[in-house]
Amino acid sequence: MKYTVTGKQMKGIDQDTIQRIGIPSVVLMERAALAVADAAEGLLKKAKRQSGVRIVAVCGTGNNGADGIAAGRILRGRGYDVAIFLAGDSEHGTEEYQLQRRIAQEVGISMKPAAELTLCGSEIVLDALFGIGLGRRIEGEYQKLIEKINQRQDVDIVAVDIPSGIHGDTGAVMGVACRAAVTVTFGYMKSGLLLYPGREYAGKVLVEDIGFFDGSREQVGWDAAVLEREDMDRLPKRPPDSNKGTFGKLLVVAGSIGMSGAAYLSALGAYRTGTGLVRILTVPENRAVLQTLLPEAMVDVLEIPKGAFGREEGDRPEALSHNPEWENLCQAVKECCAWADGIVIGPGLGQAPYVEKLVEAVLVSTEVPVVMDADGLNAVARLPRLTRFFPGRVIVTPHMGEMARLAGQPIEALKADRLRAAREYAARTGAVCVLKDASTVIADPEGLAWINTSGSSAMAKGGSGDVLSGVIGSLLVQGMMRTEAAAWGVYLHGLAGEKAAKRQGERAVMARELAKALAF
Repeated sequence: MKYTVTGKQMKGIDQDTIQRIGIPSVVLMERAALAVADAAEGLLKKAKRQSGVRIVAVCGTGNNGADGIAAGRILRGRGYDVAIFLAGDSEHGTEEYQLQRRIAQEVGISMKPAAELTLCGSEIVLDALFGIGLGRRIEGEYQKLIEKINQRQDVDIVAVDIPSGIHGDTGAVMGVACRAAVTVTFGYMKSGLLLYPGREYAGKVLVEDIGFFDGSREQVGWDAAVLEREDMDRLPKRPPDSNKGTFGKLLVVAGSIGMSGAAYLSALGAYRTGTGLVRILTVPENRAVLQTLLPEAMVDVLEIPKGAFGREEGDRPEALSHNPEWENLCQAVKECCAWADGIVIGPGLGQAPYVEKLVEAVLVSTEVPVVMDADGLNAVARLPRLTRFFPGRVIVTPHMGEMARLAGQPIEALKADRLRAAREYAARTGAVCVLKDASTVIADPEGLAWINTSGSSAMAKGGSGDVLSGVIGSLLVQGMMRTEAAAWGVYLHGLAGEKAAKRQGERAVMARELAKALAF
């Protein structure tokens, strides 16, 4: 497992390393510069362009710029044609910047103002303008400089620590940003390099050890955790002396008329992730197709009271409470919930008035963990008092549109800081929040967070989220705690997407093929 940090946390780790542990700043800087130089040289070797290529270091006046000057010096020492361009007022540069500038001058490297930068094509540009501490929008001369660098399609950019213009914590573009082929970041991954659009701008990210210790990170703290394939041994074990009851019983409350596929995909995802027994609770119209598609699952039906699909006064959710048929349905729900070790509710339920009462009936009837997805979330958005059942029990899995309804915020605001949005909702409701997007984040009520790195665009298909709900539900009934089940479920779901994309191609993957690829 790896960890990401914010700009503030990285500064704290840096200071702890220098002041408490005693490693001089210049030592860390030389190791950082060496890593950048190696990355630039590796890019040249891969492209077989080692001769006749100019390396251009574009440097700001902070420590990021100092790293760029030092990397340029190292590459010059290796025999490359190196030019260094300085942006901003050099007289106001940091102490480390002034030191690296003096060293470069002593070894005979000329440095020119960034305003004189011209790119002829085929250069390698070392982007050392702004680091992870950038907190303002880039405008004026800096904006023009970055646009000049970006406009050359035949130039490869190596970003120092983070592409200039990307917010180190959120991945947001601060007006304009360099589009890197490679980003060399130091010590720990920065959250903004894993969150879009920063993830796209960063290109290939290399996390280089330059002398920091985990003791400093543990003392200062971190932003989010990141799962890796090496962590697979943390998944629930499957002892040889087991039976179907050993691996949990999952109830899937899903599917309205014409939406049997959502129930099928969720149940299939659960079985493929290792659940021992799956029971589907759905409308009568879905029974035959589900028993045909997934004969392994038990299917129970919801006898919905007459008129419960309408919006007339007598069909309002509160009116259903006095309907004898509804009382019978609630009793059936209670019996199904009593059987289950965990519940998935929401895929394909639709938005008829009775759904709100059904969601409430499930939450009232059980204390087992619940994964709430899709139309279950829409019911909560319409009936916010249902969140009183969330603490200690519920995992919510909204996409951005659903989260906008739950949180009462525009999608643009949520995307501007995904981690904050997930953390705030989790803290407010007591749920574990899986905020689904191209860079999915997971947060729990205590503030622990995860950033998912698996997956591909092949997963952007209807039904993918239904499979995910089943995967998370499966891990819950196999004994994982809420936060871990959510994080691992998202990670495994993404790995399955990558595997399916290799088999089928990015365009052709269907949701059921995601479930079939859950073989780890």
